[in-house]
Amino acid sequence: MNKLRIVFMGTPEFAVGILDSIIKSGHEVVGVITAADKPAGRGQKIKYSAVKEYALEKGLTLLQPPNLKDEDFLSELKALNANLQVVVAFRMLPKAVWAMPEFGTFNLHASLLPQYRGAAPINWAIINGETKTGVTTFFIDEKIDTGAMILSKEIGIGENETAGELHDRLMAIGSEAVVETLEKIASGNATTTIQSDSAALKTAYKLDRDNCKIDWTKSAKEIHDLIRGLSPYPAAWCWFKDNGQEWNVKIYDASVEKQDHDHAAGTIVSGKKELKIAVKDGFIKINSLQFPGKKKMTTQELLNGVSFSESAIAS
Repeated sequence: MNKLRIVFMGTPEFAVGILDSIIKSGHEVVGVITAADKPAGRGQKIKYSAVKEYALEKGLTLLQPPNLKDEDFLSELKALNANLQVVVAFRMLPKAVWAMPEFGTFNLHASLLPQYRGAAPINWAIINGETKTGVTTFFIDEKIDTGAMILSKEIGIGENETAGELHDRLMAIGSEAVVETLEKIASGNATTTIQSDSAALKTAYKLDRDNCKIDWTKSAKEIHDLIRGLSPYPAAWCWFKDNGQEWNVKIYDASVEKQDHDHAAGTIVSGKKELKIAVKDGFIKINSLQFPGKKKMTTQELLNGVSFSESAIAS
């Protein structure tokens, strides 16, 4: 049985759950690498990453290199004398880093590789209407998310499940996958499978303003999948236009109403208690949303203070 000395690399909340499971499983974490502190919010106060907060709370050795190729950082990393590195939601590593430990460096990716390589696998699985996803551990190589796979775990995706809800479930099975992978490596039983490449592979592109915008000419299901796939963050958005005014609106929760109608796609239909938007095969009923400069609110809360004319449209 190999005694593992682990360096953990990660930044967001997703990575914290995995790191916590590693520690609770009894493995030794000799160092944690996370992103440099950066200002955030209106006051531009310095914000620590979720992983840094956890590492400080647990008294773990912490490094925050601005440059992963920096010689001083590489010396500090080598001095930790780790024989394995675990990466969860971090950034691309130079070979000088991932090739350093005796047992290599493995990554946990929140998809069933080789599908959904890239930055936002949880979101894109829902946006594309998948009914299953999972997590995969693999040894890092020169490219992004292409290394030899160690193990994977599969789960179903609920019909109305949001990215936030799926994130939490994947963090739980991701923790199991990482601990199982550690046991395989420690016992010398870590066999790998080379990833296949084919034209049928789907990519988890980085989310940006363009691919988060709602296209109201699409089907009700496609729009609903986009909204739940981007909820709660970064949130699907569109323009509401009425009486010469327009608002950039984020939509967090919606449901589909299959119904024949004569409205043009994007027509806003509202009453005292409900707000829905016409699409080619029904309506998207808006349940919660956010107007610029306002807090997130339910549709009922919005309609208590705002009304829309018959010519209002979403675009």
